[in-house]
Amino acid sequence: MRKVVLVTGASSGVGLALCKRLLEEDDELHVCLACRNVGKAEAVRGALLASNPASEVSIVQVDVCSLQSVLQAAGELKQRFQRLDYVYLNAGIMPNPQLNIKALFSGLFSRKVIHIFSTAEGLLTQEDRVTADGLQEVFETNVFGHFILIRELEPLLCHSDHLSRLIWTSSRNARRSNFHLEDIQHRRGQEPYSSSKYAIDLLSVALNRNFNPRGLYSSVVCPGTMVTNLTCGILPPFLWTLLLPIIWLIRFFANAFTLTPNNGTEALVWLFHQKPESLNPLTKYLSATTGFGSNYVMTQKMDLDEDTAEKFYQNLLELEKQVRVTIQKNK
Repeated sequence: MRKVVLVTGASSGVGLALCKRLLEEDDELHVCLACRNVGKAEAVRGALLASNPASEVSIVQVDVCSLQSVLQAAGELKQRFQRLDYVYLNAGIMPNPQLNIKALFSGLFSRKVIHIFSTAEGLLTQEDRVTADGLQEVFETNVFGHFILIRELEPLLCHSDHLSRLIWTSSRNARRSNFHLEDIQHRRGQEPYSSSKYAIDLLSVALNRNFNPRGLYSSVVCPGTMVTNLTCGILPPFLWTLLLPIIWLIRFFANAFTLTPNNGTEALVWLFHQKPESLNPLTKYLSATTGFGSNYVMTQKMDLDEDTAEKFYQNLLELEKQVRVTIQKNK
């Protein structure tokens, strides 16, 4: 039986590069593209099959920022598949990023220049908004929509006779200081992206704690700093032109600048080949690229504790109850 891999956000960026690399690793996979835009997904499917005719590639439409869309997609997946071997929870947003120009240029001439450019700490803020579901957009897209998808897909993920994997796209920018249990949606802050990525780290740890006995394992990855649709809008094109030579130079001292989605998938592909029971649930796996363009994987201990992770998980379960009640009322 073919292994089934579900990838959210598969029509561009890291998601698209990941699908290409996975099929190069194993052309007998069945890769399911979970995308919001079906037209783009159809074009990607055609290109993947042209390069990998022995593979199976299918599409499911899902917008993880819409709980109704998530529930519908999960229903379709349960009709199509008996199991899912890998779920790459990759879709995400960084809405309306605002660059702190003063912090950027002061950082260029400080001793923390490598750290600042590797993590974007202090450089970016975002203006979040509320979705039709009444949730913060970044939180729902990056965390909660995926959480509900996992909950709905438990029958395909939890089996006694085989192991399944969840692999989340997190970030080096996941900061404990930007996340608060009292405000898990980050309604009152200016760093919703960082908060959501820290929430992903917490959730992954809690999922391992609760689901490993049922054969489901979770890992988190940082693809590094890349030039993608997510990042191109942060700066005007002329500033990217000015900064790229500096970034290339910094790459000889900092490994976080993977720069391309293909390089950024290094840790995601590496995890595809690992035995999940041998991995440390408190470790984040980082894609890294040398100054000469060679890719490799680094590890980093996550800055969190398991008690906070479990409390966050329980908060998500409570929020799930609330939104399901609302969904039922609106039917």
